Order: sequence, then structure tokens, then C-alpha cells
Amino acid sequence: MKFGIDRLLTEPALRAPLKGQRVALLAHPASVTQDLTHSLDALVALGDIRISAAFGPQHGMRGDKQDNMMESPDFNDPVLGIPVFSLYGEVRRPTGQMMSTFDTVLIDMQDLGCRIYTFITTLLYMLEEAAKTGKSVWVLDRPNPAGRPIEGLTLLPGWESFVGAGPMPMRHGLTLGELGLWFIQKYKLDVDYRIIEMQDYKPDAAPGYGWPLGKRTWINPSPNAPNLWMARAYAGTVMLEGTTLSEGRGTTRPLELFGAPDIDARRVVAEMHSIAPQWLKGCRLRDCWFEPTFHKHAKQLCSGVQIHVEDPAHYDHQAFKPWRVQTLAFKAIRNLYPDYPLWRDFPYEYVLDKLAIDVINGGPALREWVDDKASKPQDLDALTIPDEKAWEAERRPHLRY
Repeated sequence: MKFGIDRLLTEPALRAPLKGQRVALLAHPASVTQDLTHSLDALVALGDIRISAAFGPQHGMRGDKQDNMMESPDFNDPVLGIPVFSLYGEVRRPTGQMMSTFDTVLIDMQDLGCRIYTFITTLLYMLEEAAKTGKSVWVLDRPNPAGRPIEGLTLLPGWESFVGAGPMPMRHGLTLGELGLWFIQKYKLDVDYRIIEMQDYKPDAAPGYGWPLGKRTWINPSPNAPNLWMARAYAGTVMLEGTTLSEGRGTTRPLELFGAPDIDARRVVAEMHSIAPQWLKGCRLRDCWFEPTFHKHAKQLCSGVQIHVEDPAHYDHQAFKPWRVQTLAFKAIRNLYPDYPLWRDFPYEYVLDKLAIDVINGGPALREWVDDKASKPQDLDALTIPDEKAWEAERRPHLRY
């Protein structure tokens, strides 16, 4: 199997259209070749592509920021002598001055297959600015490690944000290249767009179901994305960022577990099984203890739950519903501790007038379901399943694998 970057490097005919052009690269720490060379270094070493600029998304081109929502500065690469622009610093959207530094931008970013992951919004902003300025955009495609399954409510009109690029469910099931096709169609963008597709990519094949497990090294695309198991759970556990519960930042298994000092995880797991056992298929829940070294509940012992999806004996790719699993945990906590201060009240991704949990979900429906004492699992399914079916039909023309 070959990723887009490896095909571009080894197939001269693919990069022939770039001859004589100024080329920029939008990349991050996981933008590496099969031999683990950073894509920027590998492209420069070719000698037949003129790299004139580079861009870094959230957490930076080389990975300079550990925590969430920490901005990165622009800088000049001391070795290459080119500007490296931050798209998560003073600006989120590339400026006219930035766009003037290239003719074609190559986008080589490992995504996690979740609407809230900011790299897809950065892709959209780059496409929109390229359409305005007549620039070309090439996506060097990479796998979606969460695979093809779809889950979650569709983002509502008016709820767009840097963690909500458009009306799609939380788990979208597309590669970054395919998402670019959907963005162009959805927002009617007139842009010169090309995907350097992967070769021999089989997103439904075991054991990786989207990631070439055992055949390709995992590099963290962001600091708290340490492995494939996190990527599988992320469409649910990302919602913890909008709560007072720890999502495991400050531990070695962030976004695979959750907890707090003032809950009883065993009771939470039992309550989850009591409310909606059908939502817990495909994974194994284990109560545990952890002490974050930083972030929420730092240096406090937390009673927690870890979501296990690594063991083939416990993991069912088609059955696992991470968004529902995490929603169910919230409901269990609300049932057990009716007055628990679950929802975090702080500005999330520069949205000042909405609760973080609502920004994350692209609307208030999930929170309202959790907080409604009378709500049942079928009530949330009644809202969500039509959205999931509609997205399956909407995305179908854009599938390339």
C-alpha cells in the first residue's frame, strides 16, 4: 500500500505538472513518508520541485504545541530559508500575502475521521482561499483510521465553527481527499483540485479497518493522538473536552478513557449497561484509576473508564459506536448524580456565546437528551439515524476507494 506522498515521490509523471511552479506544503508532524522522512524534507530532496513556502495547522508544522487550543507562530525555516505560516496562530484562514507565495499547495495531513478535528476545517479554508486567488490544491491522500462507519448528529445551520466545517455527522467516514471533493461540491467552489490517491487502500479490511495496521508506523497527528485505538474512540471521547470530566490528558492514554475524582466508575459502567446495552457492542469497558499529571483534575486520583477497542476478541468495527458510548456515559452520570456539574462553561475554539458541548456537537440536541430525565435511547436514535442515513447517501459520490 502507498500513501499519496509516497506515490508523488516515486512516480515522476504525477509531479510533472508542478514543473516551473512555486509549490507550498501544508503538513504536520505525521506528514511522513514510508521511511519516516518528513514530507517537507523529502520533497525538497527531490530537486525537481521548487518549495516556496510551508503551512502548519493546529499544533504546528513540526509539532510544537502539546495542549489543545494553543497557538503557533509564523517562522522562517532555518535550513530551507522558506516562510512557514501558522494557520493556528494570528489567523485561521490563509491571508492574501500567504497565498501569494505559491502557485500550487500540496496538502499532506493525517486526519482522524472526525468532524471536530480542525485539520479538515483548515482544508476547507485553504480550498476557499485558493478558489478566490486562482491557486491549485492537491491533497496527498492518507487513510482515515476510523474507517468508513458513520455516526452522530449532523451539524445544524448556524453552528459552523473551527470544529464544525459543515453539515456532516461527527464520524464522517471519508479520507481527506474525499472530504475535499465534498467541500467543493457543497460550497460550490471553483478551484483546481487534484487528489493523489492512495494505492491498494482497503478501508473495510481487517485488522486495521482503515489503517494499515502492522504495515505502517503510527505517528501522532496531534500530541494527544498516540495510537489507532484513540482514533477509533475519538468521535465519542472528543466530547469530553466540553465537560468537567478528564479525557485522560496528562496520562499516557488520552481520549481512550474518562473519569473524575468524584464519580464511581463501576457504578457508571453498570448504569450504562442498564440504560442501553445495545450501544455498547463492539468494545469492552473497564473501570480503572488514573492521575493526570496536567490538565483537568491534575494530580488528583480519578475513578475512570477505559474504552478498549484494540483486542479483536472484543472489537467489532461495524458494531462499535463511540459517539453513542460516550453519550451513554454522560447519561449514566446524570442519572447517578443528577446535580453533577457535567458541562464545562468556557470559550471553546473561540466561540464565546455557546456551551462547549454544543459547539462540539454542532447543536444542543445531545446535551438536551442527556439532561432530560424522561429521555430514552430510542429518542436519540430517532434524531440520529436519519442524519446518518442521509450522510451515507450524500457522501457516496465522493468515495474513491
